[in-house]
Parts: sequence; C-alpha cells; structure tokens
Amino acid sequence: MTNNDILKKLRVALKLRDDDIVKILNLVDFRISKSELGAFFRKEDHPKYMECGDQILRNFLNGLVIHLRGPMPEKKSSSKITKTPNSKNRPLDNKSKPQKKSNN
Repeated sequence: MTNNDILKKLRVALKLRDDDIVKILNLVDFRISKSELGAFFRKEDHPKYMECGDQILRNFLNGLVIHLRGPMPEKKSSSKITKTPNSKNRPLDNKSKPQKKSNN
C-alpha cells in the first residue's frame, strides 16, 4: 500500500474535501495547493500523477491529530529539582509530598 493509497483511504473514511486537507496541513505549517494535492489522488497512469512522499503524509497525520484532538495544552512548570551530592533529585520543599488525610 502506497502513501497515496493511505491518503485516499483517509480522505474517504473521514469525508474530507481538498479544502479540509489543505487546512489540516496548514495546522502544522505545511503549505500545499489544491492542484498539488489533486495530483496525489489521480490514477497512477495519469500524466499529472505524483507520488505522495513520506514528509507530506507525516505532516498530514500530525495535522490530523491536531484537527481531531485540538492543540496540545501547554505544560505547567513543575517544582524545581536541584542536584546535590547527597540528594537524588529531591525537591527542595515538602510541598510535593502527598499529605495524609485524617478521617475526623
């Protein structure tokens, strides 16, 4: 199965139009025109047929993840960890240790 076949099958399965695929690729800052995209969906014996490269398929899949799941949330900064000769990556304060709950 070629990259073109995978792209075709995903387009049909997800009911995507050429405009949708261009927008999905734009989500990962990959620019492609609709005419370039149309060349991937032609038959192999067509004179304007083009093979879909790994980079295009990879960017499409990465954009599809963003399109379906949404953008990745920003990570919150964790407590600072310092290394000293006697400590093994322990936090400086006790705030990161879980507190025991009382049943009162």
